[in-house]
Amino acid sequence: MATMAITADMVKKLRDQTGAGMMECKNALAEANGDFEEANTILRKRGLASAAKKAGRTASEGLIANAVAADHSWGILAEVNCESDFVARTPDFRQLMQDVLAEIEKAGGAANDAWLKDPQGPIVKRVAPVIAKLGENMAVSRFVRYAGQGYVGQYIHQGGKLGVMVEIGGVTPAIAKRDEFQTLVKELAMQIAAANPTYTARERVPADVLEKEKAIYRAQMENSGKPANVLDKIVEGKLGSFYKQVVLPDQESIRDPKMTVKQVIDAASKALGGVVTVTGFARLKVGEVAAA
Repeated sequence: MATMAITADMVKKLRDQTGAGMMECKNALAEANGDFEEANTILRKRGLASAAKKAGRTASEGLIANAVAADHSWGILAEVNCESDFVARTPDFRQLMQDVLAEIEKAGGAANDAWLKDPQGPIVKRVAPVIAKLGENMAVSRFVRYAGQGYVGQYIHQGGKLGVMVEIGGVTPAIAKRDEFQTLVKELAMQIAAANPTYTARERVPADVLEKEKAIYRAQMENSGKPANVLDKIVEGKLGSFYKQVVLPDQESIRDPKMTVKQVIDAASKALGGVVTVTGFARLKVGEVAAA
């Protein structure tokens, strides 16, 4: 297999993603033959990159369109892209956002990624005339729809550049009316916006992701000379800090870093006289390529 030429752009991209030095990035890319995922893992095994710094690659401009039912039984977030911020602020683009939300709501459970990208589908047909009118390329790159599984709350940040949707189980009509509950919903959504968790619970972290993390920690300590049982304890300890980064209930609360998000939810549940839990969440930031 031919060796891939490593360009300055590739090095910069890996550096932006990992925070590692220029030469380290270049060497890792050469070793991984240009595979970014592999180069990232190489850097982490050498202790040169952090798991949290997975900066989304800016793809384009646009806004996050959002809709939520009056009774909070469903909600939609959709990323609608264009080429310039100027076009994103036009009435035609705002109207397109509303039309896209209406089409997703109408399609309900039939709305999926294939439906979204279908050249004969309603979304592509909605977008095409607006492209012709405004003279910029546009697309709906992704959307998330929650329905019928719990109370759906939303938070739109940075003037529409970042949207968060959170789904909460165990919410009775009486709980939904309480100020303490509304405060909790807002706090959870802001937490997700700021701290960018990936999972709702430790149990939701896939086994292969955990194994990959453990392998990286072991590789970091390969030459430490410590006995296996000590290494296992250290690996478990490092996993704890991994959970603090990626699992919502394990994260430190942005409002009160002395509390975890789980403690914040538990305290609210106690005050509300019920048990509420986060059953799902989505965080869409304009220009981030959705995680595969």
